Amino acid sequence: MASLSWQLAWRFRQGRRQNGFISFISGSSMAGIALGCFALILILSVMNGFERALKDELLSILPHGELTAVSPQGIQDWPQLIRTFKEDSNISQVQAVIKLTGMLQQAKIMKAVEVTAVDSELFKQGSLYPKISVDAWQQFSADHHSILLGKGIVAELGLAVGDKVQLMLPQFSESNQLLAPKSQWLTVAGELSLGGEIDKLFALMHISYAADIVNVEEGAQGLQFHFVDAFMAPTEIRKIGYNMTQHVYMSDWTRTQGSLYQDILLVKTVVYVVLTLVIGVACFNIVSAQMMAVTEKQSEIAMLKTMGAEDRLIIKTFVYQGAVNGIIGTLLGALAGIVVSLNLSTIAKALEHLTGVQFLSGDIYFIDFLPSELHWNDVAVTLTIALGLTLLATLFPAIKAAKVNPANVLGH
Repeated sequence: MASLSWQLAWRFRQGRRQNGFISFISGSSMAGIALGCFALILILSVMNGFERALKDELLSILPHGELTAVSPQGIQDWPQLIRTFKEDSNISQVQAVIKLTGMLQQAKIMKAVEVTAVDSELFKQGSLYPKISVDAWQQFSADHHSILLGKGIVAELGLAVGDKVQLMLPQFSESNQLLAPKSQWLTVAGELSLGGEIDKLFALMHISYAADIVNVEEGAQGLQFHFVDAFMAPTEIRKIGYNMTQHVYMSDWTRTQGSLYQDILLVKTVVYVVLTLVIGVACFNIVSAQMMAVTEKQSEIAMLKTMGAEDRLIIKTFVYQGAVNGIIGTLLGALAGIVVSLNLSTIAKALEHLTGVQFLSGDIYFIDFLPSELHWNDVAVTLTIALGLTLLATLFPAIKAAKVNPANVLGH
């Protein structure tokens, strides 16, 4: 019976009496489903790529979690704490820091800067900030009165390695009144590139020198953590903070960069909903085409019924006939989406070279390429949605075909 249903469905599909308008509606439904599947797989792959880039590029540099001492004296016995934290298998890296906000002045040009002071002796070159060149890191490590500046700051102030730059830090009285800024002269050891807007604000200096400037008696204002999995940061940083013997402020990357990650998740959800509706609209064309096909094939349906065909056979025949367009469209769209998703970065670079237009600027975003990461579960979900909606779209016309009354049709 299944074989007969397939044969009848194929004959009805290829029948000479099928008019051009029905063929157009069937073709448009197939194209709509293919386009919806292609777009859904492609855009989800791009969102997965941005999520991976956020984790591998941005979160590999920015701290996953941070503890800051409430007391102005700083974190007590921080070298021993670092040795203890390094024994935790969930912590991949921990460093003592002092964070400063001030102004850099070169000649008549001034630039706001966020300075992070670190202990360069605790890290080998490249383990802390991998995009810093070997020469810049060595020069920075050799001179405790030096500073590493983001490439955006270097370009804006027109600085070069070895130049002197003035760092001005705000000061406040005991009654919280603003005093004259504290000024320090530092030597530019080199530039660093973290990506995006961070390069226009970020700078590194030595923690020992920063502690003397801002009078942090313990030598460190806070501790920054990198975890094996960045997504465990909110839980782990609270666990560590609650076990501290002194009062600390707790923060993690979901507070500072979490909006970017939430935007990615939101876009993925919206894409799922919108493109599923696109596939659903395409499936309405299947309903229209099948209803017209049922009307056109009423005489054939009536003859089949007079020959003993059961309603189940008629329903299966028209379900199979309508499902062919959905299956072909789904497979074509999924195949195109898979191929383009796997090669999207290469295709994007070729288009940038051809048009001369850069899709993502490294000066604005934390990456300068269009990322893509294909997840096969996204492909499976897309196929399931498309094929499920296609089968649902064929049921109503198939049931209408099974209700055709042979006497009324053949009587005319």
